[in-house]
Amino acid sequence: MNEARKRRDQARTLLLSTTLADLKNRELELQHPPSDDEAAEVLRRGINRRREAAEQYAAAARQELADRELAEVKMLEAFLPAAVDPEEIRRAVRAAIAAGAKDLGKLMGQVMPQFKGRADGKLVNQIAREELAATV
Repeated sequence: MNEARKRRDQARTLLLSTTLADLKNRELELQHPPSDDEAAEVLRRGINRRREAAEQYAAAARQELADRELAEVKMLEAFLPAAVDPEEIRRAVRAAIAAGAKDLGKLMGQVMPQFKGRADGKLVNQIAREELAATV
């Protein structure tokens, strides 16, 4: 944040200060400093909020605001660990189906804990639906 302030990058400074405030609020909720996974979850929630806002701005024909939100998403994603390869998710889903998970709820219950904090739930859900449809 200090680097962004020195460069007078107002957008990045505002984003980082908002994110730090979110982390501080999470710390107060937990009553202990957040772990790496908990901090990553705070970042993911911020990313999801900004993606939803970008979709709403785009639907309202306010592309400049949508672009700004998406730029903030890219800045926040830089602080997250690398995402899991979709093929790795697909392998885990296939293994869970082979182990007996035949409906989406059970399948997601088995697969999501493996990728908690490393993969977007929407992507896992999409892959799970594709694989379940392929087995029918």
